Amino acid sequence: MTKSMESIGVNVKERTLCMPIEKERVQRAKSAYNTRRIDKDTAATLLTGEISPRAGDLVLAEVVSLGQHKRIELGHGRRATLFPGDEVIVCYGNRYAPDQFEAEIPTDLAECHLVAAGGVASSCLSRNSKIRAPTRIRPIGLLADAAGKRINMSDWALPALPPLRSNIPVVTVVGTSMNAGKTTTAANMIKGLGRAGLKVGAAKVTGTGAGGDVWLMKDSGAAAVYDFTDAGYVSTHLTPISELENIASNLLKQLVHDAVDVVVLEVADGLLQEETSGLLRSEKFRAMIDSVIFAAGDAMGAHHGVEWLRQNDLPVIAVSGALTASPLARREAEKIIDLPVLGTAELTSAEIVSLLKASQTDQNILIQAAS
Repeated sequence: MTKSMESIGVNVKERTLCMPIEKERVQRAKSAYNTRRIDKDTAATLLTGEISPRAGDLVLAEVVSLGQHKRIELGHGRRATLFPGDEVIVCYGNRYAPDQFEAEIPTDLAECHLVAAGGVASSCLSRNSKIRAPTRIRPIGLLADAAGKRINMSDWALPALPPLRSNIPVVTVVGTSMNAGKTTTAANMIKGLGRAGLKVGAAKVTGTGAGGDVWLMKDSGAAAVYDFTDAGYVSTHLTPISELENIASNLLKQLVHDAVDVVVLEVADGLLQEETSGLLRSEKFRAMIDSVIFAAGDAMGAHHGVEWLRQNDLPVIAVSGALTASPLARREAEKIIDLPVLGTAELTSAEIVSLLKASQTDQNILIQAAS
């Protein structure tokens, strides 16, 4: 009996079934942004049964009902409309988004949710009351290769580069929370540095996989842009700090390898988010950066954020973010913070380079994996 089951691809110990999948079916499915680095032609089998998904595993799923996400972002950036019955290829992952969903990877292949347009399959634990319930999806099976090995984002990450030294200035944008204006600040600064004649590299080192921030950085003129998905992670929520250090190190080494003149890094979410605060308190991460620009939605948040950064020995040099959209909020911030408060005009000016030059250390920075 066991021999017969093995002959058709049944893993008796794990009680899983490995069956062939047609390439045409894989090609027809709507493949999300987070799967863009993966050669879908390697998908030859489908794993079903009693199996526990892992972060980054690719899953073929059917859309059951539409909720918050009615479209899915494809690898090249177009958002494709979803219909019940559509088959999609997404990745399992966790999500932390106070403005949207809190979600964690389920323990089995039962029905779950699409919790990010970039293609994240997860089980919703909570959601912001201002948004709809999540889109429901039914996993059909994990995608695997011809040998039955599950396909995971980590297998298609950028190759590791050796430790190297660099004196390229690195400015990091952090903020009070989601939607504090971090990516807009980073993009505007990229535009200003480009106007100063510099070749700019950019990277988003934490967050939930989606292309919007990457496309904005590219549109603002960055010569090379990466995010944590290029390092093999669908999201960084619940990821150990040592792995976040590795992500930052590897993306920074890649940008140095691309011969950029200056690097702009973005750290997602706010200072109170566990992974964000852990990474910013990391000595290894602090050693990679020269300066910090803090994005906030109001003057009080800016004031306390600057104090937090200083208490943790981070070289904060300016404030920006959503508060600069309001002249009144900006004036409030300028009264209580002894740092420049930079709006769009200042960030996109070529003069922004003088602020970064003043903050750059003269020492070479050793960029190495946090192993």
